[in-house]
Amino acid sequence: MPHAHQKAISINIRAQSQQRDLIDLAAARLGRSRSDFMLDAACSMAEDVLLDQAFFSVDADTFAKFQALFDKPLPATHKLRRLLKRKAPWDK
Repeated sequence: MPHAHQKAISINIRAQSQQRDLIDLAAARLGRSRSDFMLDAACSMAEDVLLDQAFFSVDADTFAKFQALFDKPLPATHKLRRLLKRKAPWDK
């Protein structure tokens, strides 16, 4: 997040007219400017990439407890059963 005292800089990219039109349409649907829309989208993607590559180091005992949580299935609840019976939106 930029701080109030930081100066904004320009980032220039080239795009095909169809790409620009698509971006403009999506930005307009959200009531945003092209620049705001593109910057938010780029920052979101950048955060996803960086978080996907995060490395966590833990001791053997902590890792064993973590692994045990994955190996132990969740108890069947009414909400879980209902969720598992529901069709996925892309299967409808």
